[in-house]
Amino acid sequence: MSKSRSRANRLFDELKRRKVLQAAAGYAVVSWILLQVGEVTFEPLGIPPWGLTALIVLVIAGFPVVMAVSWFFDLTLKGFRKDPQDGLAAGSEPAADTRISPAGADKTSIAVLPFEDMSQAHDQAYLCDGIAEEILNRLSQIRNLHVASRTSSFRFRGKPIGASEIGQALSVATVLEGSVRKAGNRLRITTQLIDAADNFHLWSSSYDRDLEHIFEIETEIAARVAEALEVKLGTRSKQECSTTANARAYEYYLKGKHYFRRWGTRNMAFAVQMFEKAVATDPGYARAWAALADSYAMICMYWDASEANLTAAERASRKALELLPGLAESHVSRGLSHFVRGDSTAAIAEFETALNLDPELFDAWYFYGRVCFQQGELQHATELFERAERIDPEDFQAPILLRQIYRTLGRDEEALAAARRGTERAERRLELNPDDTRALNLALGGLVELAEKEKVIEFAERSLAIDGDNPDTLYNVACGFARIGEPERSLDCLERASMRGMAIAKWAENDSDLDSLRALPRFREVMEKLRRQESNGGP
Repeated sequence: MSKSRSRANRLFDELKRRKVLQAAAGYAVVSWILLQVGEVTFEPLGIPPWGLTALIVLVIAGFPVVMAVSWFFDLTLKGFRKDPQDGLAAGSEPAADTRISPAGADKTSIAVLPFEDMSQAHDQAYLCDGIAEEILNRLSQIRNLHVASRTSSFRFRGKPIGASEIGQALSVATVLEGSVRKAGNRLRITTQLIDAADNFHLWSSSYDRDLEHIFEIETEIAARVAEALEVKLGTRSKQECSTTANARAYEYYLKGKHYFRRWGTRNMAFAVQMFEKAVATDPGYARAWAALADSYAMICMYWDASEANLTAAERASRKALELLPGLAESHVSRGLSHFVRGDSTAAIAEFETALNLDPELFDAWYFYGRVCFQQGELQHATELFERAERIDPEDFQAPILLRQIYRTLGRDEEALAAARRGTERAERRLELNPDDTRALNLALGGLVELAEKEKVIEFAERSLAIDGDNPDTLYNVACGFARIGEPERSLDCLERASMRGMAIAKWAENDSDLDSLRALPRFREVMEKLRRQESNGGP
C-alpha cells in the first residue's frame, strides 16, 4: 500500500511540475466563462439551440488535448525537460528546483549523458562535452556510487532513446542529462536527474552565470546529484585540484580534448595548439601540461617520431609532474614519453605509479599493456588489457589487441569473442565520427578475425581515402591485407609507413598479424630498413 501511495504522490508532484494541474484549472475557468457567454448570447444572435450543445461537446473534447499538450510541452529527443527560457538573464541565480521524492530503491548508479548544445551557432560541443565529463569525473570519486564510463554514456549522443532504455543498457538506476547555452561570456546550464525505472524527474535546475563561474556550477551539480542519490561527494581529489581557476585556460583545454578524441593528423595538431594556449594562459595548469604531453606522444607514436616531437612530450610531462606529482595522469604522460623514447623499464615504473594513485585509470592499464605486448610478454599484456576493458566496457582498442594475443596463445574462441566486441564498439564509435581512422584501423583486425574479407577491404579503403599518408593507417591496413592473403598490397603499405617516420620495428617483430609475410625477402628488407631508421634517429 505504501508503495502505491508513493507512486501516487510522485505522479501528483509530476503533474504539478509539468503545470498540468494549473492548465486544468485554467481550462475549467475559461470553459465556464465560454458556456456562460454562450447561454446568454446564442439565442439573441440567432444560433440554434444545438449550438450550445455543440459548444459543450467541444469543451469536453478539448480537455484531454489541453492536458496532453501540458504534459508533453517540453518533449525532446532525449525525453522530458524543464522549459528553458530564451536568452540569458543577467546576474540571476539558479532557478528554483523542483523535486520529486525518489522511489524506494537506493539510487547508487548513474550515467551522465553528453549535454546538448543549445547555443545559437551550435558550435559549443567541446564545452558541452567538457562540462558533462567534469561532472562525471567528480561523481566517479564517490566510493559507493557506480558511474558509467564516458564512452559508454556518450554513445547515446543524439539518439532518440529514453532514460529507461539507457538505464537498462548501462545497468544504471539514474540518468543525468543537460543542455548548455552560451552567449558571449554568459552561460545557461540546465540539468535534469531522471529515474531510469519510470522516467520521472528527481530534480531539475538551471544556472545562469558568467563563464568564469563554470567550476562552481560543475561542483554544485555534482553535489546535488550526490544529495539526491544519498551518497557523500567528499573532498576534492588530487585529480580535481589539478584543474585551473582560469576560465579561458579551461576553455582551451576542453577544445584540446575535443580535437584529441577525434583522432587524425589535423585534429591532433589542433589539440596541440589548444593545449599550448591553455598552458600559456595558466602555466600552473597540470592537467593541460599532461594533455599536451599526451598529444605530442601520440604524434610520435603514430605520425612523426621526430626528436622535436619527442622532446616536446618529455618537456610537457616533466612540467606536469613538477606541478602535481600526485596526479596519476601526469605519470601516464611521463610513461608515454619514456615509451616512445624506447625506455620500457622507465615507462612501466611510471604506469605502475599511476595505477597506485588511481587504480581505475584506463590509460595506465592500456598503455602498460602495450609496453608488455611490444616486449613479447603476452600473458602479462593479456591481464592488463582485460583490466582496461573492464574499466571501460565501451573501449574498442583493448579487445582488438586482446583478440590478437588470444589467437597467438591458442585461445581461439576467446579471440573470436574479443574480435566481435571490439569491432562492434569501433563501429558504434564510427557512427558518431565516421572519419575516426583509429576506429577504422583497429576494426580491421576484428573483421579479419571474423573472416569478413569484403568488409576488411571496405574499411581499409575508407581509412586510406581519409588519411592515406598516416603511418598508423598504413601499418594497420598492412596488417589487414596480410591476414586476408594480399601480401604485396600489405608490403606496399608497410613500406610507405616506414617512409613516414613511424617507429614500428619493435612492434612489428611481435605482431602475429604479419606472420604470413616473415618468409618473404621483401618483408625482411622492409624490417631491416625500419631497424636502421630507428637506430639512427628514431625512438
